[in-house]
Amino acid sequence: MIGAIIGDIAGSRFEFDNYRNTDFEIFHRESFFTDDTVCTIAIAEYLMNVLEKGEHSHEKVVAKLRKWYLKYPHMSYGTSYLRWIHGYKAGDPESYKPYNSYGNGAAMRISAVGDLFGTKEDVLEMAKFVTEVSHNHPEGIKGAQATAIAQWMARQGSSKEQIRTAIESEFGYNLQFSCDDIRSTYQFNETCQETVPQAIVAFLDSNSFEDAIRLAVSVGGDSDTLAAITGGIAEAYYQQIPEWMLTETRSKLSAEVIHTIVMFYNLLNKQDIYPEISHQIVTLF
Repeated sequence: MIGAIIGDIAGSRFEFDNYRNTDFEIFHRESFFTDDTVCTIAIAEYLMNVLEKGEHSHEKVVAKLRKWYLKYPHMSYGTSYLRWIHGYKAGDPESYKPYNSYGNGAAMRISAVGDLFGTKEDVLEMAKFVTEVSHNHPEGIKGAQATAIAQWMARQGSSKEQIRTAIESEFGYNLQFSCDDIRSTYQFNETCQETVPQAIVAFLDSNSFEDAIRLAVSVGGDSDTLAAITGGIAEAYYQQIPEWMLTETRSKLSAEVIHTIVMFYNLLNKQDIYPEISHQIVTLF
């Protein structure tokens, strides 16, 4: 999950002013966490409650998203998402019907699923469950599931070529290109169809976690969301994040976001998931 948050922060200042190179300052004074981090934290908190208390329902997913939205209402949320989250009324399912979205928000908030669940079936099921509360279009669900499965496979030790082949065959995405191929022509796009493949390729092209973040931002487009998707997968694959990046990330976050991150990585630590990163976060944060 922290990989997605780092990607969000790194891409934040380039979302509407793309920078088509990798030689940028990742943690600039103008860098900040966005709605991508807020929604990621909301889903993570929901999943922790499910695992601890077994409380599992669509309304509880929406309630967590609403809770964290109210804490940070002035981020760059999409118009349809704002209309949906404002309409929520506790106990009234009609007030939070999904709005058939295939926006890339489905994939940017999903990293906790790829971290927490141990079987492919559970990852697919939970990715669908937490996504369809809002992004119930088949392409929205596909984007979330493909991202979560790529992350889960990376966590399991699959090779990059195994991940590429699985995502192409199971989800129908074309991953037969490189960041260099698209950097000069790729345009801003907020759909899963035109963000998830690019984000996965940025991971596939990379040689380290930091390189993955730099490549993701460098292709342009919806930079914070694209880098958030890449970052979650890269964290799972490399399972090492430079300490300076974690320290800088902490300096960009609020106390309540940090608290939730520490709780999440304490849980991962108990399950021996990302032992080095989990130990670093629990110690540094």
